[in-house]
Amino acid sequence: MKKIAIIENIHDDGLKLLKKNSNFEYEIITDTSKENLIKKLPEFDACTLRVSKLDENILKHCPNLKVISRHGVGYDNVDLDYIKKNNISLLITATANAIAVAEHVIYMMLSLSKSINQYDNEVRTGNFKKNASKIETLELYNKEILIVGFGRIGKSLIKRCIGFEMKIKIFDPFVSSDIISQHGADKIENLDSSLKTCDYLSLHVPLTTKTKNMIDYSKLKTMKRNAIIINTSRGGIINEIDLNKAINEKIIFGAGLDVFEKEPINLSNPLLKNKKVLLSPHSATFTNECKSRMSIETIKNIIDFFENKLDKSMIVKI
Repeated sequence: MKKIAIIENIHDDGLKLLKKNSNFEYEIITDTSKENLIKKLPEFDACTLRVSKLDENILKHCPNLKVISRHGVGYDNVDLDYIKKNNISLLITATANAIAVAEHVIYMMLSLSKSINQYDNEVRTGNFKKNASKIETLELYNKEILIVGFGRIGKSLIKRCIGFEMKIKIFDPFVSSDIISQHGADKIENLDSSLKTCDYLSLHVPLTTKTKNMIDYSKLKTMKRNAIIINTSRGGIINEIDLNKAINEKIIFGAGLDVFEKEPINLSNPLLKNKKVLLSPHSATFTNECKSRMSIETIKNIIDFFENKLDKSMIVKI
């Protein structure tokens, strides 16, 4: 019987798969301190992982661990060098979260474009139409959106942008223009030139040494005054100090951030006081439906791994 560690709670729909399968037993670990993980994990053959970190200091105490199943698609919280050297597989929920994240991007685009928080505040404070005509708002119609990263989330976002009759550009050097055009978008070859023309920028790339601070002040100052940036991928891809500066200087219109360089975000971070920035707590996937899908896919990946029927698209190639 294989023992599965559920690191942090997941939706019960995923756990039901383990309850029905006599080949597996599981334990939910809610204390994710390094000390407790070192104490608990050595006995397990597999584990699920949400936002907790698994570095070498923890993993070296886990001789039985064969597979880590991420409850999500990012994996910057896993020591990739260690698991590669020790033949520990890393799996992701490749299909579960695309719809929820794409919808979250649209929500942020609309909220910022329509200055909805300002309008809401006007009504609640008794001003109703006193300042309404002075508040600047924008339309999505006929605007250009640049989507960086053509994975499942990027593809899902394209479908929704088509509904708003937007002009959709994709920057992804690993995907051909033919494939991108089949999804209703145009491939662009040069990121810098497209930043100058886009009205919306949505980021969907992992955090790596190449993507860290991909969007900094030098890039921001080339963008249009009414440009809006959305980041639902990973914190650190946008330089937060530079972003705050660019918005305060009215270089761009605003930004929507679901992810941050440090999470939880430091209460001294100036972005918290910037009214042109819309924030959410790394929660783009927190719809009821997505939590169910992600839990099921997280557990199914583990079961399929040990039963030798795993979909290869779920495996991270390190």
